[in-house]
Amino acid sequence: MNRVETPQSRVLAAAGRADITPPVGIYHRMWGAALHDRATGVHRPLEATLLWLAPVGGDRGDSRLLVSLDHCILDSAEMQSLRGAMAAATGIPAAQIHIALSHTHGSGWMSRSRSHLPGGELIAPYLDGLAGTLAELARSVQPRLVPATIVYGVGRCALAAHRDFLDAERETYVCGFNPAGLADDTLVVGRVTSEAGDTLATIVNYACHPTTLAWENTLISPDWVGAMRQAVESHAGGVCLFLQGASGDLGPREGFVGDVRVADRNGEQVGYAALAALAGLPAAGTEFVYRGPVVSGATLGTWAHQPSGAAELSRQAFWRWESLTVELPYRHDLPTIEATTAEREHWLAEEAAARGAGDEERLRIARAQVEQRSRQLARLGALAPGRTWPLPVEIGLVGDAVWVLVPGELYQVVQRTLRERLAPRLVIVSTVTNDWQPGYIPPASAYGYGIYQEIIAATAPGALEVLIEAI
Repeated sequence: MNRVETPQSRVLAAAGRADITPPVGIYHRMWGAALHDRATGVHRPLEATLLWLAPVGGDRGDSRLLVSLDHCILDSAEMQSLRGAMAAATGIPAAQIHIALSHTHGSGWMSRSRSHLPGGELIAPYLDGLAGTLAELARSVQPRLVPATIVYGVGRCALAAHRDFLDAERETYVCGFNPAGLADDTLVVGRVTSEAGDTLATIVNYACHPTTLAWENTLISPDWVGAMRQAVESHAGGVCLFLQGASGDLGPREGFVGDVRVADRNGEQVGYAALAALAGLPAAGTEFVYRGPVVSGATLGTWAHQPSGAAELSRQAFWRWESLTVELPYRHDLPTIEATTAEREHWLAEEAAARGAGDEERLRIARAQVEQRSRQLARLGALAPGRTWPLPVEIGLVGDAVWVLVPGELYQVVQRTLRERLAPRLVIVSTVTNDWQPGYIPPASAYGYGIYQEIIAATAPGALEVLIEAI
């Protein structure tokens, strides 16, 4: 082999950014163990980052809008509403607009169903304003489309750790750092450069739950994603688009704290790893070619970057997107709405009793149990009728890269397997995209151990394997 090609995509591109920070005082509780309801301040702003992509020389109506949004989960109807607002503003069909949640747990739970709770009266106005903000962002970016090249690279980052840990003393699994667990450290980056040489955007695709900040944190926060973006943008230029990878069983090594400095430190770790990978990327439209020997003290082999040929440039401009729906079977032992409601009523009574007794630890446990049942009811109420969940998947073949955009929370085995089987193509896997439902989709091997993600999963063992094969 005397030439090395770096994966690239030739496209039309434009990018933009908008601040989407909710007001202080809005309902913020995301954790069952939290004793607060309202946000007391802002750690870092929440942001919406948009990357508009279109085929070179093709129909701009075939554009894809990728929006990275600093929220944990949004209701399915809310996601459709946001995509619809952007579609109305741009003329691009909503099906070609993809909202990828960063999944920060510091954003608060923005659901209209929580409007009756303290701070909940601010949720509906905020979400209505968010739709307008995203529509205006898309409208402002559209005229700036220019020919550009995405040059991709792969780095490594050790922040993400396996998070299914066996507490041997108590004989139970907990969701937390597992020092012996396998963790995918793959970090995919992309540099989007115009023909004039300007960096329009950078892409960071990494799998790690933004759960540094937990029940002790009362501040609105993008978690580690915020500091990561700041580090990347301050050195690489452009806006940084973050896409959450398959992180169902991955979280930060140090997490579940209230100290925002830990979140910033975690973010810097990912940001610097991304910058290292970006620094190693060659100029767009080039390949690394062996030039031959030079006799010196030793006979040295010389390599140099040179412009790619016409065939390579044509391949890098390839553009094709496919949508598929994968029917994932439900588990046979799903809890019923009736039983879950009864359990919730029991824990509500326990919460009232603990509050009356002034017992904070008992109150924390009761509130957590109520929250778990409330979320279970929301999940059960959102499930499609029948025996399967129809999971929509969007697959893009863009030059040398494969983009896989999928809802839900998938385990790392998805990206590991796809990258192995689709090599040498570069693969980007973006989860929690366009919807959070049906929630966690663990592999068959994770069932039967009492692991949190398996307990609350709606899909049956084997569903994830069906999804991988379909993709």
